[in-house]
Amino acid sequence: MTAEALAADDRLIVALDVPNIVQALELVGKLGDTVGFYKIGLGMLTGGGLALANELKQEQGKRIFLDMKFFDIGATVEAAVRGIAQYDLDFLTVHGDPQVVRAAGEGKRGSGLKILAVTVLTSLDRADMDANMIVPGDLAQIAVERAARALAAGADGVISSPQEAAAIRALPEAKGKLIVTPGVRPAGAATGDQKRIATPAQALRSGVDHIVVGRPIWAAPDPAAAARAVVRELASA
Repeated sequence: MTAEALAADDRLIVALDVPNIVQALELVGKLGDTVGFYKIGLGMLTGGGLALANELKQEQGKRIFLDMKFFDIGATVEAAVRGIAQYDLDFLTVHGDPQVVRAAGEGKRGSGLKILAVTVLTSLDRADMDANMIVPGDLAQIAVERAARALAAGADGVISSPQEAAAIRALPEAKGKLIVTPGVRPAGAATGDQKRIATPAQALRSGVDHIVVGRPIWAAPDPAAAARAVVRELASA
């Protein structure tokens, strides 16, 4: 299969986890037509994140996942989401608490923005949950229950680790909804700060719609080649 045939598989979302807009645009230039979907996170916000999102969307035709993980009182979340919706972006994250999801749904009303609810951050394990005084119990079961409640509250999809994706996909509330997973590492890649991970192929087999890959692509000597390798794995899955 040629590199061109593998171009821009939107199941792959590349995380632009670099310090500023200049480095981000440089990376996007290296990836070219290989990648059509990008995630811009909170760390990029003060480095020109919203301007970058608008430029990639409006001038380069890329799809944009804005990973802000909003969490606040309802009126504030609604106002913040309404402001984001004017940029005509694709995905936006909020924390999966039902009242936050409902407020985000009001804020995005009339737009094509998809609200994705965060269940349990993929960097957390049970020890972290205990330290944060989160309800006791199995972490995976908590993530699945939070997903069910967020979807019932109107979320367009959820952010989930690959380990919980299959159980979330089986929920009645998940019918027709999106599952997007970070914590994806190509075979042989370092785990970094993620604790609940899977390969791209494993994630797809679990019912995931989109995978988010960051460091294994942007830190590679040849980012475009690294992206093509992920796309080849997605195609083989």
